[in-house]
Amino acid sequence: MERSLSMELVRVTEAAALASARWMGKGRKEEADQAATEAMRDVFDTIPMKGTVVIGEGEMDEAPMLYIGERLGNGFGPRVDVAVDPLEGTNIVANGEWNALAVLGVADKGHLLHAPDMYMDKIAVGPEAVGKIDINAPVAENLAAVAKAKNKDVEDVVVAILRRERHKRIIEEVRAAGARIKLMGDGDVAAAINTAFEDTGVDMLLGSGGAPEGVLAAIGLKCLGGEIQGKLLPQNEEELARCKKMGIEDVDRVLYMNDLVTGDDAIFAATGVTDGELLKGVQYKGSKGTTQSLVMRAKSGTVRFIDGKHSLTKKPDLVIR
Repeated sequence: MERSLSMELVRVTEAAALASARWMGKGRKEEADQAATEAMRDVFDTIPMKGTVVIGEGEMDEAPMLYIGERLGNGFGPRVDVAVDPLEGTNIVANGEWNALAVLGVADKGHLLHAPDMYMDKIAVGPEAVGKIDINAPVAENLAAVAKAKNKDVEDVVVAILRRERHKRIIEEVRAAGARIKLMGDGDVAAAINTAFEDTGVDMLLGSGGAPEGVLAAIGLKCLGGEIQGKLLPQNEEELARCKKMGIEDVDRVLYMNDLVTGDDAIFAATGVTDGELLKGVQYKGSKGTTQSLVMRAKSGTVRFIDGKHSLTKKPDLVIR
């Protein structure tokens, strides 16, 4: 992939964030998601790449755009696989809560897991704890390992967990071990990425969420030198058949970083839609809008935070930074 592609891709997430943030707090998640998707699609058409969506809004008959298998880009440049979530946290935006993102990731063609739309059990950590975790180990052991790696007491470790009934046992085990918990309504991509930034106060992600989001998180953590492990959790025979179609005969098999994102290069871009621990959300000021974005590349190890000022009367590709 070309170095300049990183800066091109952040324009895509900026456009999606600017469009969807208009719906913040209005209780209309479908409209917010549609606005993000349409804006993202428009800017993708200007990007110099030959992209194919492998993680998207659904199959062709389920989504009018950004569907799995759709071609993206202007037809010139590198061939890449694209993972995209135009609005990670539709409920977050609808309710005006924290940590909604417009997010995407790309890697060289054939280098992203084509994760089916099902649950995945996950554990994610930042660089200090790489190689210290095991998704099959007891919660207390992983907490102790992360605490030791980060030179903390277990009581000082913060674990991000989605607020779901299915996580009752994990929550009880974390509390029994003495660690602290940050419960989230939605948004486990943001939580996984937060583990790699000290200022967010998040040390580990635990629990199950969407498998496609697991791939997006893996792209971001690959750029940051972090780690995520996952196990697919098919809920019925149809989902089990999809796993086998992917070549995963043993659904208890652990998916490591190199299973989710192969190769040594990937690009991750995200723009805050609502305020979060890592990125500020969109603000509108008359004819201007402001955004804060994160764009990273694994091969170079470059991590950029970008504050954008945008004319709301011009097309997204005429952004002023």
